[in-house]
Amino acid sequence: MDSDELPDKTSIPLVIATILREEGVTGVHTHVRQLRRYLAECGTAVTIVTPFSWGRPLTVPVFGSRLILERFSGPASVAWYRHWHEVFLRNALRRYLADVGDCIVYAQEPLAARAALCVRRGPHQRVVMAVHFRISQADEWADKAQISRNGTTFQAIRQAEREVIPQVDGIVYVSRWAQNVLLHWLPAAAKVPSAVIGNFVAPLHTEPYREPFGDLVTTGNLDIVKNHRFLLEVLAEAKRAGRSFTLDVFGDGPCRKDLLRQTRSLGLEEQVRFRGFRPDVRNLLPGYRAYVHASYSESSSLAIIEAMAAGLPIVAGDIGPISELCNDGIESRFWSLDDPAKAAATLIDLLACEPTRLAAAGAARERFRRDFDADVVGPRLRSFLLGMTPPPPGDTSQGYPKHPLP
Repeated sequence: MDSDELPDKTSIPLVIATILREEGVTGVHTHVRQLRRYLAECGTAVTIVTPFSWGRPLTVPVFGSRLILERFSGPASVAWYRHWHEVFLRNALRRYLADVGDCIVYAQEPLAARAALCVRRGPHQRVVMAVHFRISQADEWADKAQISRNGTTFQAIRQAEREVIPQVDGIVYVSRWAQNVLLHWLPAAAKVPSAVIGNFVAPLHTEPYREPFGDLVTTGNLDIVKNHRFLLEVLAEAKRAGRSFTLDVFGDGPCRKDLLRQTRSLGLEEQVRFRGFRPDVRNLLPGYRAYVHASYSESSSLAIIEAMAAGLPIVAGDIGPISELCNDGIESRFWSLDDPAKAAATLIDLLACEPTRLAAAGAARERFRRDFDADVVGPRLRSFLLGMTPPPPGDTSQGYPKHPLP
């Protein structure tokens, strides 16, 4: 084929595959939402395929059964969730990929990558996987106390990733940290073409607020790993030191009841508001003085990026990739995640001096514009994904499993 007969890369359709619902509150949902928005502006065709794209009458009885299992066995519930979501996604992808030619399947997790590898029609349908997870998806389930790190479910998830990840055509790491920890336990992934391309969001365009909503804000699912309990302990320590800060918590999740009880036990009812899920939370962020983050495990943090876009200084633990997003003493202040009193002192120092807080806020906004604006990062991700062009006709030596995956 002559060079002028090669397909136009910009015309190659992009298929985003995920086992999650199309809409949701996780960082993966935000990543997909921001990418779709950016690609739509570029004129790139995008289709999202989920387990809910197939077999809709069956979704309630099949997926709902997990709630019953969860009462008796966390590992059984996780195994059920993973199996049936992959089955439904595989069927949805099989139907879609049968009707298209060259395409890029951008899988948001290893299960989606395996489903795509199983049903793609040939190497002309390339599979690129995003690494949003921390170390392994097995570790994420363990962090949520759903499975044991010594259990068979944990080992089964790791083994599935050992088999699948080296077979994809490309990998997008959302942070250098995510790349390093994956390659540490799965060196075979180093053979796959890859790029470290951080998360991004569109700039925030809102009118300035005449009156602030409060002092502090945080967003994210209310689960164990997000460590909201620590934020409440920090507020209690600050109160003992004579500083009473307000905190608005946006998000929902399994820890909500425990956090409400802790709020009451610490006497923080007048300071803390649990605002639930708000789809417009980005528009509310400029109404606060600082963004606080207490998660002890991340692969990246879109919540921090969105706060920086809103011009908020960041207070967070120096864990995982956080130092790739913001610098201590400039856009952020890093606090100790094992010493609430020391963390309270860090928070008080930032908020006690308004010129210092404003300097950090301005630096955060500038860092966003330089490193995380969709118009800056979006072209890199688009170029990498569409650069995963098919091999010449008849060449099945790369990116196409010789034996079907299970």
